[in-house]
Amino acid sequence: MAYSNNMSRLARLTSILLKLQSKPFVSVNDLAEQFEVSKRTIYRDLDSLEQSGTPIIPIAGKGYSLMEGYNIPPVMFTESEANAILFGQKIIAKTKDESLVNEFNKATDKIKSVLLNIQKEKTDFLANRTIIGKNLKEERTSNYLSEIQKALTNFQLLKIEYKKKDTKTTTSREIEPFAIYYNPSENWILIAWCRLRKDYRNFRIDRIQKLSNEWQQFTPHEMPLEEYVEIQKKKIF
Repeated sequence: MAYSNNMSRLARLTSILLKLQSKPFVSVNDLAEQFEVSKRTIYRDLDSLEQSGTPIIPIAGKGYSLMEGYNIPPVMFTESEANAILFGQKIIAKTKDESLVNEFNKATDKIKSVLLNIQKEKTDFLANRTIIGKNLKEERTSNYLSEIQKALTNFQLLKIEYKKKDTKTTTSREIEPFAIYYNPSENWILIAWCRLRKDYRNFRIDRIQKLSNEWQQFTPHEMPLEEYVEIQKKKIF
């Protein structure tokens, strides 16, 4: 998103504060590029935020972060932002993983709690006038995605019972979650290092019959997701 050079300083300070709250850290270079100002200006902005009582912490070699546990008051949403949240909820409702739908609905409820009453009325009206195609019956075929997401970000080993396509047999696998993607057929796919096959494998989450977290951490995979995707493209083409 490009920002005008005429952007008011107050608006920029607010935006920087939101960036600090929404990311583990932000760099001065990135902020200067995003807001189209000099790095000196960003340093002055950060100093102003500190002077106003915002606990900003420098992270060597990376940038700046907010002190752990510090939260700014709930922000106000524009009508367009509120509508985007509503559309996100409608789209997520069509996915087939129960855990994702439940967690997203809880998050959306928290967001909606800070909307003005007129905004709530408009988003409710829009919800009643919006239809998202596919999975019209709102089928739920899995309930593991939220647990998989946590294991992926914490580098935790998972043990699964996996049912192969067109068979009734299952195999027991110990896997190291690597990435997640959602394909056009509405199936959530887990990409993981399979210790049984000693290679990366794709696991359709709706075919996982049983899943347990072994609470055992594995060494994070150094290969970037982009590199993995390029390798798979070469196999196909």
